[in-house]
Amino acid sequence: MLRLDDLQVFVRTADRGSLSAAARELGISPALASAAVKRLEGELGLRLFVRTTRSLSLTAEGTQYLEHAREALRLLRAGRDALAAGKDSFGGTLKIAMPSDLGRNLLLGWLDAFQLRHPKLQYQLSVSDRLADMVRQQVDVAIRYGEQDDSSQIAMPVAPANDRVLVASPDYLREHGPISTLADLQQHNCLRFALEDGLHDRWTFYRLPQREQVSVQVSGNRSADDADLVRRWAVAGLGIAYKSRLDLSADLAAGRLQILLPEVAGEAAPLHLVCMHRAQVTPLVLQLRDFLRQQCALLA
Repeated sequence: MLRLDDLQVFVRTADRGSLSAAARELGISPALASAAVKRLEGELGLRLFVRTTRSLSLTAEGTQYLEHAREALRLLRAGRDALAAGKDSFGGTLKIAMPSDLGRNLLLGWLDAFQLRHPKLQYQLSVSDRLADMVRQQVDVAIRYGEQDDSSQIAMPVAPANDRVLVASPDYLREHGPISTLADLQQHNCLRFALEDGLHDRWTFYRLPQREQVSVQVSGNRSADDADLVRRWAVAGLGIAYKSRLDLSADLAAGRLQILLPEVAGEAAPLHLVCMHRAQVTPLVLQLRDFLRQQCALLA
């Protein structure tokens, strides 16, 4: 019979690439970790790892079985969390991945308010503009911008009408002059965002009412892989930014930033709550989705 502890050792060993590292994290001896893997291999009738004196790697069968083991552990954790939930309040731990700017400046406050409704609920938060590997990181839900094209995932709209807007601070505009056309951007310091797919230095807009698409190559003296830094630079008067309207909502309301060329529409930036599997769309997740929708609607 398969043992839960053996599955945990197998998954942790695959993630760390080392039995001894997995053993340290699980608080057991390397000998016990090795015995757990051997016991699991015996139950399955196959080799999960190729071992040498200096390395340990998954076999083809081990790679295939790893995702099943992860999913089994996830379902068991979900069952445990469901049992931990009280009659009037959800409990357990919810692992959430979110983008940096929205996460720090809006979502953290919203999640605090949601936790007040469910005081038994615990969070594990991952704040980054890099897409989380939801399987490897065992994330329950990810809050993501953009169209979600992966049909294997469950994407629930939170702010479907959100878009990008072109902004600058009053101080920047006083020093460098107004923006009259999109072509003027090429004469200004544009604050750019960068990720693994490269530097986002070609900004796309749509002229109304025909929504004629126009792309502008921009340049500037600053770029970052953290969207919150780009927003902070814009507020400090260091350049022009092109960002999600939700990210900028507080700055726009306070007058720290102002929208440029309002007659030009920005790219769509819908916000979604994403789960890997239908089984992860629990009553708690649905309540969180509805709560986030309400908060986003208040900013519209």
